[in-house]
Amino acid sequence: MNSTIWLALALVLVLEGLGPMLYPRMWRRMIVALTQLPDNTLRRFGGGLVVAGVVIYYMLSRSGG
Repeated sequence: MNSTIWLALALVLVLEGLGPMLYPRMWRRMIVALTQLPDNTLRRFGGGLVVAGVVIYYMLSRSGG
């Protein structure tokens, strides 16, 4: 893997870790709330995140050469 992929992975890990590190109670409540959502809602949310990630990747790879 090239260094850009590792940088992206590092940024994802940093951002994902901020919630439980800074606001553990609020983060836990959010996780509990997510478990109460119907499967279709979670699938749409996950699909939206995947599409957003692919679009950002495409835009960055196109502009980077």
